[in-house]
Amino acid sequence: MSARDRIRETNPAFYERYSMLEDTDEFWEFIIRPLRQSIRVNTLKAPLKVVVERLKEEFELEPIPWVKEGFFINVDNLAKVPEHSLGLIFGQEASSMIPPVVLEPKPGELVLDMAAAPGSKTGQIAQYMENEGCIIANDPKLSRANVLIANLNRMGVLNIRVTTKDGAYFGRFENTFDRILLDAPCSSVGMIRKKWKFLESWRLRGVIKYMKVQKRLILAAYRALKPGGTLVYSTCTIDPLENEEVVDYLLRKTDARLEPIDLPVKTSEPVLEWEGRAYSAELKKALRIHPNDNDTEAFFIAKIVKPEGGA
Repeated sequence: MSARDRIRETNPAFYERYSMLEDTDEFWEFIIRPLRQSIRVNTLKAPLKVVVERLKEEFELEPIPWVKEGFFINVDNLAKVPEHSLGLIFGQEASSMIPPVVLEPKPGELVLDMAAAPGSKTGQIAQYMENEGCIIANDPKLSRANVLIANLNRMGVLNIRVTTKDGAYFGRFENTFDRILLDAPCSSVGMIRKKWKFLESWRLRGVIKYMKVQKRLILAAYRALKPGGTLVYSTCTIDPLENEEVVDYLLRKTDARLEPIDLPVKTSEPVLEWEGRAYSAELKKALRIHPNDNDTEAFFIAKIVKPEGGA
């Protein structure tokens, strides 16, 4: 049975909806093909070159073009790799390394990671900040916050405060953060490559529920951002309601602007019209990544800036 037929049989509504985005055999095949294992080398604990040379003694590494610390690696179980237990490397999906790269955090800044667990992107941000400055890493669920803390401890992250607030809480800290990552909770279409259950459980009502949460969070994040600051909005899903719709909502409600993202990554065209709604042409600057573009998870990334003297 083809991938297309398996998806259509498992969840007809899913198939019908996303065939409007892209309807190639390749698209459907990559939506369900198992993910390649990828890692990020943690330079907080050891120099990149040293770790890479050590790993190459045992494994094949393929550099990930858009992040110099990222590699595809031929290993089934990272738990068997001592460097993983030591926090020298961290298992992280290749496209999920893009948002921290786009965020460009600098040592000494005040950064908010609004939905941080399990912490792979938080650790990457700390790495770029060289453990200097401060990251507020937030996740509203205590159980997820505990996983976050364990992962950050293993990575040797020191410049961190973990909080368990609803992300919208941070809207009260107006014009405070130099940079904010909102890697928003979403319907996780990109995660089908990890777990089939994400396809079985997908419902349009879930997409709409997430969209409402995302709109609330992105407004709070923008409010908390300093004028001149950068907000990166990302999801691991392909639905325009959770991606272009949410960013378009922010653009209409505020003075936010988008900046283009220049990375060596293949992308699909951002959606500028969906279900009769037209979105701002600014969204051409966002990255929409389908699984078949780079053989990764699906991802959406928008780089948002607050003008100096902004709201």
